[in-house]
Amino acid sequence: MSPHIVFLDRATLPVPLRQPALAHAWVEYAASSEAEVIARLSQATVAITNKIPIGAAALAAAPQLKLIAVAATGYNIIDLAACRVRGVAVCNIRDYAIHGVAEHSLMLMLALRRQLPAYQTDVLAGAWQRAPGFCHFGAPMHDLAGSRLCLIGSGALGQATAQLARAFGMEVCFVERRGAVSVRAGYLDFDTALATADVLSLHCPLSDATRSLIGADELARMKSSALIINTARGGLIDEVALLQALRDGRIAGAGLDVLVEEPPRHGNPLLDARLPNLIVTPHVAWASIETMEVLAEQLIGNIEAYLQGHPRNLLV
Repeated sequence: MSPHIVFLDRATLPVPLRQPALAHAWVEYAASSEAEVIARLSQATVAITNKIPIGAAALAAAPQLKLIAVAATGYNIIDLAACRVRGVAVCNIRDYAIHGVAEHSLMLMLALRRQLPAYQTDVLAGAWQRAPGFCHFGAPMHDLAGSRLCLIGSGALGQATAQLARAFGMEVCFVERRGAVSVRAGYLDFDTALATADVLSLHCPLSDATRSLIGADELARMKSSALIINTARGGLIDEVALLQALRDGRIAGAGLDVLVEEPPRHGNPLLDARLPNLIVTPHVAWASIETMEVLAEQLIGNIEAYLQGHPRNLLV
């Protein structure tokens, strides 16, 4: 019997997706509610999900399910313990957004160090047109060159960001885990990184150990001229503390591609702040056409590999 493949949230991957090169049945839905997941996976052999949670109840209602293919790197939406109990394999996407996320991180750094939002606002308000000289001196700008970039997370995305940053002349330091008893060669301890970073960029997973990694205490220990960049997960930063730090001038700026709630249907104070030193983009660092095409190909390749008996990128 051919495997029955169900994509629960196809609308989250808006690029062409080739079909697996083996006999199969394919069903896709733009999105799925919690109740719909249970019904839609009842006959599924393979479930594809990007952001739709699959928990114990859905697994119990899907007796034929063999594989959950996560169409993303993050897999906190999957109940891995329940998958182990039921013998359901789980795979994810890896190292696909190396260029996209690194470029997005550098874009946020550049825009904030060069005061792009503030100067765009000034020009639109006519400040340049009224300037007594040939240019308009507004918010003070700084170069990336010569500044210290401290990266929390030294995986593929952190390494790719480091490579681009070095090309801009930045001093790049990877940061040891908070509370670590020893510091790896070539790393800065967490406290020193907070105190000396000109730019602190987050590239680590969200877990119990990293949730609210950057809170009021950490922000208070950073230089008032420092920037914080987050293209990883929203829960890494205490958003209330960040907003207060920005308003109080305790840090110079923040560039975020992620928030705690996504999409922020219930509002978010950061979105209402309208601060010239805060840039929020809608979780799109990964979403260039080229990067999504890489993801799409790896997703189908993961499914083919599993169904052909050579599983890859397994989490369970």
